[in-house]
Amino acid sequence: MNKNKPGRNVSVSQLSSVTVRFAGDSGDGIQLVGSQFANATAIAGNDLSTLPDYPAEIRAPAGSLAGVSGFQISFGDDSVLTPGNKPNVLMVMNPAALAVNLKSLHKGGVIIANSDAFTPAGLEKAGYAANPLEDGSLANYRVIGVPVNALTEGALEGSGLTRAQVLKCKNFYLLGMLYWMYGLGMEVTLAWINTKFKKAPELAAANGKVLMAGYDYAETTEIFDARFQLKKSPVAPGKYRNLTGNEAAAYALITAAKLLKKKLFYGSYPITPASEILQTLSKHRSKDVVVFQAEDEIAAICASIGGAFAGELAATGTSGPGLSLKSEALGLAVIAELPLVVVNVQRGGPSTGLPTKTEQSDLLQAVYGRHGECPLVVLAASSPADCFNTTLEAARIAVKYMTPVIVLSNSYLSNGSEPFRIPKLSELPKFQAGPLPAPAEYQSFMRDPETLARPWTWPGLAGYEHRVGGLEKAEGTGAISYDPENHERMTALRADKVARVVGEIPPTVINGLAEGDLLVVGWGSTYGAIATAVSAARKVGMNVSAVHIRHIFPMPPDLGPIMRRFRKVLVPEENSGQLRMLLRSAHMLEPLGLNKVQGQPLNSDEILARIHEILRGN
Repeated sequence: MNKNKPGRNVSVSQLSSVTVRFAGDSGDGIQLVGSQFANATAIAGNDLSTLPDYPAEIRAPAGSLAGVSGFQISFGDDSVLTPGNKPNVLMVMNPAALAVNLKSLHKGGVIIANSDAFTPAGLEKAGYAANPLEDGSLANYRVIGVPVNALTEGALEGSGLTRAQVLKCKNFYLLGMLYWMYGLGMEVTLAWINTKFKKAPELAAANGKVLMAGYDYAETTEIFDARFQLKKSPVAPGKYRNLTGNEAAAYALITAAKLLKKKLFYGSYPITPASEILQTLSKHRSKDVVVFQAEDEIAAICASIGGAFAGELAATGTSGPGLSLKSEALGLAVIAELPLVVVNVQRGGPSTGLPTKTEQSDLLQAVYGRHGECPLVVLAASSPADCFNTTLEAARIAVKYMTPVIVLSNSYLSNGSEPFRIPKLSELPKFQAGPLPAPAEYQSFMRDPETLARPWTWPGLAGYEHRVGGLEKAEGTGAISYDPENHERMTALRADKVARVVGEIPPTVINGLAEGDLLVVGWGSTYGAIATAVSAARKVGMNVSAVHIRHIFPMPPDLGPIMRRFRKVLVPEENSGQLRMLLRSAHMLEPLGLNKVQGQPLNSDEILARIHEILRGN
C-alpha cells in the first residue's frame, strides 16, 4: 500500500538535508523505528548517515534520564556525510527524552512529543517542576504535542490485544507521522512488520494499522502546516542496501573467504559493540562459514589462530577490553606468521568505561599493545560502508604478507548505517595466497623475496609437514632456536615484512589544494565531520585542505612530505591525541590537536570552529 497520496493543501519545501532524532525509553523501540526510518529514506533515494545512542544498562528505570535511548539520522543529497550536528526535528516519547536532548536541538526546531507521557509522575522523574509543553519554556521551538497513547488505543480498539500490547505499538504511530511529513513510503516498513511478526499475525496487523493511523493523522489534522521533500543523492547505477558498519565487516569477511576459495572461521566472544559481527555471521553459517562463540576472548582468538594454522581464512572481533585479553595470542600469531583479521570496535574506556558510547582511544593499543618486538598491520575504517572495504583489504594483506591485521572501527561506525553499493565481482581485489615451493625445497620459514611472507601450509598437506608455535624459530627451517643472532635476524625480518606493506598503500588523496595554510589530518570515524567542516571553511575563502588515513601502521609514505607543504597541521580525534603523538614521532612535526573524549563523535561545527580559531591566529 502506498500512502503517498495527495491530500489537503499544504506547502511543500525542498531541502538539501535534514536531521531527525528519535528519543525515548529503551523499551519504546527507539532503535527499531530509527532503523526503519533509515531504510525508508534509503529506498526513497536519499543519502543518509545514522547515529544510534543507547544506555549501557539492560533496562534502566522507565522514565529516568539514565534510561533515554536515542537514534539520530541525517538524510538528503550527497552532502550528507555525518548524522548531523543538531537535529532539526526531535521526536520524544516522554519528558526524560526531552530533558536529555533539548540542548542539542536547533533553535526554531520542531519538537514532536507524546503528550500523554507528560504526567506529573513522568515530569518529576525528568526533573521538571511544570509541564514544558504548556509553561512557555519551549517558546524558541515549534512544539507539537500529540496524545499518542490515546490515539494508538483508539486505532486498536476491538483488536483483542491487552493494553500493554497496544501501547507497545505507539512508536509506529509517531513513525507514520514522520513518513507523512517527509513524503516517505511505508511499503518497506509494512513488509518488515509482516516478516518480524509472521508468527503473531495479530501483532503484525496491529503495528501496521498503527503506522498507517499515524500517517493519516498527520494528513488530516491541522497540526502540520508544511511537508518537506528531500533532494535525492546522485548515485552510481547498481544494487544498494543499507548496512551498519558491523554488517559490512561481516560481509567483507565472507567475501574474502569466497575470493580465496577457503572457509571462513570466525571465533569471537560477545562484547558490546562488536557482537553484531558475530550475530550477522551466525545467520550465514554453512559449510563455508564457521562461527564459534567461545567462552572468553582468549579462547576466541586462539581458536581463530588454529583456523589459520588449518589453512582457512580466520578472523576474530572484539572491543577494547577484549583486545587487551587477546594481546598475548596476537604475539603468537605474529611469531607463527599466520594470517589473521582482528576487528576492534572501539568504545569508551578504560575498563568497562562507556560500553555503548564511541571513542578512538585504542589506536596506540593497536599499534604497540603487545609484549616484545611485535609489529603488525593496523587499518582504520572511515564510515559504516567503508568497514566493508577496509576489512576486505585487511584480509587481503593478512594473506599476502602472512601477518595479523587489526581493523579499527568504533561504536559510531559499527551501529551507524549508510547506503552501500554492492560491488561487482570484477570490482573486487585479487585474492591469492603466495605460491608454494616444491616439497623438496620447502622450509616452513623460507621467504617470498617480494613480501618476505613464509609459505602458508597446513596439516595434512602432503610434503609440507612442519611444526609451529610460540618459541623463536630458526631462519628458514623454522626449528626452535635460542641463538641470539638468529633472534635478532628474525625480529628484523618480521618488522621488515610489515614495513613492506607500504607498497600496498595508494597515493594519499588531498581534499583541497596541495599546499596552504592548514592541513586537517584525520583517521577513522572523523572522516565525515572533517570533510564537511573543511568544505564549509573553503566556501568562505579559507586556505585549508584535508587528508584521511586508512593505513595507520605502516603509514602512507607520502604523508610526511604532504604535511610539510602546509604552515600548520590539525589532527581532530576522539581521544587525547594518539595519532598526533604518532605523527610527531614519525615526522618530527608539532601538529595541533582537537580532542574530544565524551563518548560522542566529533561534529563538523566543532572542527570548523577550531579551523577558524587557528587561521585567525587565536
